[in-house]
Amino acid sequence: MTTSTSSATSIQQGSPSRLRSWPASPAIAMLVLRIAVGAVFIAHGAQKVFVYGFAGTSGSFAEMGVPLASIAGPLVGLLELLGGALLVIGLATRVVALALAADMAIASILVHLPFGIFAAEGGYELTLALAATAIALVFAGAGRFSIDGVVTQGR
Repeated sequence: MTTSTSSATSIQQGSPSRLRSWPASPAIAMLVLRIAVGAVFIAHGAQKVFVYGFAGTSGSFAEMGVPLASIAGPLVGLLELLGGALLVIGLATRVVALALAADMAIASILVHLPFGIFAAEGGYELTLALAATAIALVFAGAGRFSIDGVVTQGR
């Protein structure tokens, strides 16, 4: 089997693939990540605020042993609903993502940890994945296709 010298040279030099060299790919990745994770938070926040209501959410939190459930229930519902929307549009992304990561870390520890990893059994797989994604957004930021990106490009 023979290889051309130019092919071997480009492989040895570690030339990037077309996808990696496409300038918009990290920005598109952050957009997709923000929209997907934001949508999940919006859905869970809307469920707490509009389906169960503040009283129902607070009651559920109290049954699960969440401290200060009457405050935590409405606060978490609003954080997830509004924070998810802010992630989708990419506004105040790092601050919002930090708050959501804390929300998911606390939920993992206080509620889901005793049930193991699998969500079907009440475990922490979803809260862990959402916390990890939110932490990634804290460090990476919203990306170019966001309100944060537009604001910072003007500086």
